[in-house]
Amino acid sequence: MTTSPVAFETLAMVNGRQIGVATLDSERSLNALTLAMVEALLPQLEQWAADEQVAMVILRGRGERAFCAGGDVRDLTQAARTGEGDPLAPAEFFAREYRLDYLIHQYAKPLLVWGTGVVMGGGIGLFAGACYRVVTETSRLAMPEIGIGLYPDVGGSYFLSRLSGRIGLFLGLGASQLNAADALYLGMATHAVASSQWQALLDDLQAIGSSELQNGIDAVLGNLALTELPEAQVEPRAEAIEALCAHDDLSALDVVWRTQELPDDAWLAKAIKTYRRGSPTSAALVWKQWHESKTMSLADVFRQEWIISTQCAFHADFPEGVRALLVDKDLSPRWQPATLAEVSVSFIAEHYALPEGMTHPLADL
Repeated sequence: MTTSPVAFETLAMVNGRQIGVATLDSERSLNALTLAMVEALLPQLEQWAADEQVAMVILRGRGERAFCAGGDVRDLTQAARTGEGDPLAPAEFFAREYRLDYLIHQYAKPLLVWGTGVVMGGGIGLFAGACYRVVTETSRLAMPEIGIGLYPDVGGSYFLSRLSGRIGLFLGLGASQLNAADALYLGMATHAVASSQWQALLDDLQAIGSSELQNGIDAVLGNLALTELPEAQVEPRAEAIEALCAHDDLSALDVVWRTQELPDDAWLAKAIKTYRRGSPTSAALVWKQWHESKTMSLADVFRQEWIISTQCAFHADFPEGVRALLVDKDLSPRWQPATLAEVSVSFIAEHYALPEGMTHPLADL
């Protein structure tokens, strides 16, 4: 008997309508996003969007530790690392994942994501486009792709480039973890609720009567608002972050971040150390995407990201980063090229070229 990787249920509301609830059901893997999960979610979300009985949708992860810790990158890079499996699997996965992320951004009904615990990488992709993005006191949000030879995809190029100042560039290069206070400050989350209030949230949403739905949802989330947020990390460091990223080109930033003495501030120092350990190619992609995505539409960003991500799977650093961090766990990736100075303009341009023999699967977005 095959068990679905996503559990679906509908909850009755007192007004006679229903709430659709989708639960990523892989608690052991911190609900890491797989192709099977994506393929289960896409048609169900589309069905609920078309069903007049369904008033709103909730997306959550099983357990308390994580909403979704990211995509299952070990499986994605298996063919490149071992020669076994389908080398085109990453292209298929990214195409379906980004289509799902885009659907969430454009969803026709109120969609609430319960972002408790770890919300990283592909989990951010599911979270960032929702109408209601709820964090808790345990939430830890990050885009840590520079450490595995990728870059902040899943729409990260779009929303990081639109954060205030240069904070999005800093987050892409340093992979800093954000808490609930940071997520609210940056607009990455819309509400904060205590993790212990999950059942109360469901009960109160089901009790919404005949009043206008959105007002009812807003009232429920307002009544359950977390009163004591974790200590803010980003806002008090805003000026320092801007100063760290105030460089006209990546080469200048690279020299400063690699040669300067680490700041006494442990949170900032961790970001710089993460950058130093990360893929130079990823850093170049982060820089380019942050600058160039500011004026692009969401659909165009996803189309471009599909090309870049597929190319990353065909190049060396993504499979090597996954090997070092998640497979062999030696934490000693051998990046190719090894330094930013060796990352040529033509090499980065390869990552923006539609893979030979492929047609774009997201051309219809």
